[in-house]
Amino acid sequence: MGDPGLSGRFGQFGGRFVPESLVPACMELEEAFRSAWADPAFHTELDDLLHHYGGRPTPVTECPRLSAELGVRVLLKREDLAHTGSHKINNVVGQALLARRMGKTRLIAETGAGQHGVATATAAALFGMECVVYMGEVDTQRQELNVFRMELLGAEVRPVSSGSRTLKDAVNEALREWVASVGNTHYCLGSVMGPHPYPWMVREFQRVIGEEARAQCRQLLGGSDPDVVVACAGGGSNAAGIFAGFADATTSSLVAVEAAGGAAMATGIPGVLHGMRSALMQDEEGQILEATSISAGLDYPGIGPEHAHLAEVGRARYESAADDEVLEAFQRLARTEGIIPALESAHAVAWVIAAAKRSEMPSGSTVLVNLSGRGDKDVAQVRDILRAQR
Repeated sequence: MGDPGLSGRFGQFGGRFVPESLVPACMELEEAFRSAWADPAFHTELDDLLHHYGGRPTPVTECPRLSAELGVRVLLKREDLAHTGSHKINNVVGQALLARRMGKTRLIAETGAGQHGVATATAAALFGMECVVYMGEVDTQRQELNVFRMELLGAEVRPVSSGSRTLKDAVNEALREWVASVGNTHYCLGSVMGPHPYPWMVREFQRVIGEEARAQCRQLLGGSDPDVVVACAGGGSNAAGIFAGFADATTSSLVAVEAAGGAAMATGIPGVLHGMRSALMQDEEGQILEATSISAGLDYPGIGPEHAHLAEVGRARYESAADDEVLEAFQRLARTEGIIPALESAHAVAWVIAAAKRSEMPSGSTVLVNLSGRGDKDVAQVRDILRAQR
């Protein structure tokens, strides 16, 4: 999981498929990122902000009761404890610093579950920047709390009523605006997707998760790495971040868990969307299909191109979890460990529970789950679903 080079390719995936008017913006961003990433002063400022403002390092937490029930040792990398409640702050603080370095005064972003939007609004408030967040109309309704949080932080939330009115359509609108306002605006893309350099750049900003977790696990496990590293994946930034720390760990299997209704790796075929070539859910005529998921953050019909490459070369496995499994995992982690996960993160927990039941992991195996976010934003939605089921 290194530098994809000027082409931005991960094997056959990735690249830069954008209108001609956006090519200069992408090239300017790549040049700025390469310069900043090679600058020790940039790293010092970023690390300082992530520590004193973002709350890093986040801990690795043992799950003794859940482990006893499943027969495997479950560890959680606690990105839910980072400022704003998810891993999104790592990438956004990095991109906001980069935008300031480029002389940009305005941030725009897309968001599904709202956590990336909240993180972007937070960074904009911190740096005194204007902020506009595009969010599918469906998602604004099921994530009302995060909409208010963004507005409280000074951001303008623009509901998107086109298409499926979810994350895919929010990305479309953000890209359209970037074309029109690139002179003073940075598009703070929230996942390892989109045109080069975004998949690489976002992965590098999220790499801190994997590097911390590798060192923490070795301390806990007597110098060993976990047997399995698991994360949820929509676009896949939290998965890419933790996988980056373990990509060369030959004894660690990597597993990403998609929503069953958005399982691009299981049902998709290679195609182009949002400036990248990756695995996408498409019909026979190449039209993008609508993804469905109980979690707004995984409601996306594709996956980041580096994930498609990791699957193709066999370094990572891509599984899926159904909505009912996710609801059960959401409740089970809360009841056994006193930790309420985001619905997105609950997909990873759901796969661990199911895999343990199927004896896919030997008894006593150590499993590290990237708990990418906390479930405050989802409690009202889950309450309503559970009440309706009674």
